[in-house]
Amino acid sequence: MSFSQGLSGLNAASKALDVVGNNIANSQTSGFKGGSIAFSDMFSGSTGLGVQVAGVKQNFANGGVNFTGRNLDIALQDRGFFRMESEAGGVFYGRNGQFDLDVNGNIINQTNGLFLTGYQATGTPPTIEPGAPVGKIRIPTDDMPPEAASKGSLNGNLKADDKNIITNPFNHDDPATYNYSSQIEATDSLGNKHTIKLYFVQTAEGEWKAYARDETAPDPAGYSELELKFDSSGNIDMPDANINVKGLSLNGSEPLDLNLDLSGITKYSGDSSIKLKEIDGQAPGKYQNFVIGDNGEVVATYSNGKRQTVAQIVLADFPNSGGLSPQGSNLWAESPGSGQPFLGLSGSGSFGSLKGSSLEGSNVDMGQEMVNMIIYQRNYQSNSQTIKTQSELLQTLVNLR
Repeated sequence: MSFSQGLSGLNAASKALDVVGNNIANSQTSGFKGGSIAFSDMFSGSTGLGVQVAGVKQNFANGGVNFTGRNLDIALQDRGFFRMESEAGGVFYGRNGQFDLDVNGNIINQTNGLFLTGYQATGTPPTIEPGAPVGKIRIPTDDMPPEAASKGSLNGNLKADDKNIITNPFNHDDPATYNYSSQIEATDSLGNKHTIKLYFVQTAEGEWKAYARDETAPDPAGYSELELKFDSSGNIDMPDANINVKGLSLNGSEPLDLNLDLSGITKYSGDSSIKLKEIDGQAPGKYQNFVIGDNGEVVATYSNGKRQTVAQIVLADFPNSGGLSPQGSNLWAESPGSGQPFLGLSGSGSFGSLKGSSLEGSNVDMGQEMVNMIIYQRNYQSNSQTIKTQSELLQTLVNLR
């Protein structure tokens, strides 16, 4: 019996050293989760029969985050796993955030070629619809089509202490008929750029009027105009502060029809300065690149300066992540012990957060592993010594005469 006890100790210590060796070997593997071994004793009645390995559990604590600058590296911190699919439809989960693109623009796991999954934006312009199905994430490289501007807004200030009161009829060609002018650009349905000129005239002390004109394709009907009313605090005081700008068709486009909101303009002392706050519409754009944000959004960038969300990475978690079935290559699969997965987005609910252009390192503590290796080595030596002692005792008994 003593031989079997010592032998069980040798086997247990050997397996423990295997776990330590595996941890050390993967100390530089991105997203690797170190393992720890658990032992239990064996009994027959009241007699101990030795030790056995109860199991090897993985530690899902965070690894350190390292910035790489590569747009297909993604670090995951705290709870959650990347959800990936094989070509055959098998579902796997992992923490290694090293990804690549295949020839079709799908984001794939660098090690296994598994497809990263999430919500794909659809429609024009592309949007992620609530309840969209989870599937492969693909980076579309199509050009961005033009879109006509229909609304925008301005902000800034008109000089309250301007002494120049203008009573002559407005004429955009005569600077003496307006106090201040500004201009913005807007696109039509073909992506042509239209220069919109805005003129501001002080018609009486503290009273202003705005004029707008499409300088690129002017409407023969004339100017758009709007009387501006301010309160005693210098803010716009009118229910509708929109001025409508109309332009003619340019190169076969739809005629421009643009509403500009002037409610952000103030009347304070100081210089006049009016500028564009925001405007919709866009010129056509060539696909340039993409970035993955910390919220898991995949955002494409275009030559026209626009950015567009094309996909959203989904994360998976389990009631008991310790029950996942290891598949090798830093992958796990669902098992009865893990429970069924539930899905969510970065930073929502109990899910952890993503960090783009970064990688999560291994969570192996090399110092602790070296200490464990010494302990298990001593344990191995001690068990071998019990076998040696039992052997010597047996030899003594055999030699008795």
